[in-house]
Amino acid sequence: MAEPLVAARLAFTEQGVPYSEAFGDVYHSAAGGPAQARHVFLAGNGLPARWAGRERFVILETGFGAGINFLATWQAWRQDPRRCARLHFVSIEKHPFRLADLKEIFSRNSDLKTESAELEASWPMLVPGAHRIELDGGKVVLSLFFGDIKIARDLRLAADAFYLDGFAPAKNPDMWSHALMRALSRLAAPGATAATWSVASEVRAALEATGFAAEKRPGFGDKKEMLRAQYVKAGNEVIYPRERTAAVVGAGLAGAALCERLCARGWRVRLFERHAAPAQEASGNHAGTFHPIVTPDDSLFARLTRAAFLLCLNRWPRFERLRWDPCGVLQLARDAREQASQQKALAALALPAQYAQYVTREEASAHAGVPVSGEGLWFPQGGWVQPRSLAEAELDACGARLERRFGHELRSLEEAEAPVVILANSFGAPKMCPVPHLRLRRVRGQVTHVPAEAIEPPHVCVLRGGLVLPALDGICLVGASFDLDDDDASLRAESQRGNLERLARILSIPAPEQALEGRVGFRAVVPDRIPVAGKLGDGCHGAFAFGSRGLLWGALAAELIAAGLEGEPLPLEGALVEALAPQRFALRAERRAGPQRGGRSAR
Repeated sequence: MAEPLVAARLAFTEQGVPYSEAFGDVYHSAAGGPAQARHVFLAGNGLPARWAGRERFVILETGFGAGINFLATWQAWRQDPRRCARLHFVSIEKHPFRLADLKEIFSRNSDLKTESAELEASWPMLVPGAHRIELDGGKVVLSLFFGDIKIARDLRLAADAFYLDGFAPAKNPDMWSHALMRALSRLAAPGATAATWSVASEVRAALEATGFAAEKRPGFGDKKEMLRAQYVKAGNEVIYPRERTAAVVGAGLAGAALCERLCARGWRVRLFERHAAPAQEASGNHAGTFHPIVTPDDSLFARLTRAAFLLCLNRWPRFERLRWDPCGVLQLARDAREQASQQKALAALALPAQYAQYVTREEASAHAGVPVSGEGLWFPQGGWVQPRSLAEAELDACGARLERRFGHELRSLEEAEAPVVILANSFGAPKMCPVPHLRLRRVRGQVTHVPAEAIEPPHVCVLRGGLVLPALDGICLVGASFDLDDDDASLRAESQRGNLERLARILSIPAPEQALEGRVGFRAVVPDRIPVAGKLGDGCHGAFAFGSRGLLWGALAAELIAAGLEGEPLPLEGALVEALAPQRFALRAERRAGPQRGGRSAR
């Protein structure tokens, strides 16, 4: 069942310490948040000495709160000449602060002024799930998971240090339970440490029962003692790549995003593309729209599109040559049933207005700048992107680490001559590395190019069983047909007529009478409409079956695969990683088949 994210309500004690009225407790010691962070969490975990000279260091915090622990850690990392090459800070927060409240808290901690200003500029929308924020050129990665502490069971990482921070055990027992400590112990890297300001007997007992050896240390402020713990079991060994060299097959949205994410991590990448330039096939449309999906049950599909949408909003502004506009997207309801579903979804999740709103027909028309045919959802930060410019911008960002081999079609994995091969070539991927029980289908999509002077173009993207985009280079893109298992690459009059009917249905205007241009592309889809992203076999990964959402799926799949190859914390909850995994088709087939006669079902 969908659970809305409830923001924290800011209050202060008479001493000026941030205070939670809901839990009846302070966010940090009255003796100072930054000083407490340095004494309890940094020093308690042997930092900064333990990260010295390392390739990567991973910290998992159980309560982000006002972010003071992160800011103090980031500052210590910046000031340390022997710091690790990359710092991952992963934190969970059930009740995050709104930006205005964070600014108020940060204004009272002047010694963290530089870091807090940078975090403010990147603070995400308050919606559930994963938010990955890259700072200091990607050398510091903050992964925030907004949701209940139970989400710790679904994280995929190996933590070198744990910051056990939350309201007092008597006020918020879930943050200190045996169940949580068991979940954390499964995420511990070899030699992992943990630190907390609390010395409550139940906290120490939970740590010791789950593989940690705990000891008391001098505390901070009015706390006489604190706890430091070390994980004494084997821990999760992280396997670093021996050779950061990969081959990527396909230079569409999937392949270009993969190249950029790998090169940003120091990999050398050889890109194979059968065409003479990037984004020539399904990624070659004049423009495309990007926006999230909302459903009353906050389905896996909705959660995945939300994660991808937020990742793109965070990353795309860095690409100078990218042609895009977050002008807003209207998703008009097609009928009363869809209206009710849209309204129910917004009510269930209590989403912030900057993410999604329900608007009347009049309000929708005001957003569009032209009359539209109905009411529905308004995504203020959605918009359009020119796909080819995105692929080119991502490849340009790779610099000298990328070797481009255009006009070169690979027939086998062996031809790539690389220890890691990533297939981003749509229908060609399963031919080079078969995926058991995969049902990959071809969808023909024809779009129509309507001259801007032939209609009054909308100022935003408008969807209603089709789409109409704002004018780009004098063309409004209208579409698209959905022709399953159709290989016809020619422009068809019937598809043009269908698109003009969509135009009339969306904007309530007569169709242009002149002959129109257009384009045909072929999209790969699987029955569950969720892309394939992950390991296909030894040394081989895949990112394909993006359907009509390649603009969003490309960034998400690339970050997931690159993080996995590096042994980094994954950018998604485990349930979402598994939803994308190529192995899901075989697992479903096994479940449908059931236990074999005479055999025993697995337990």
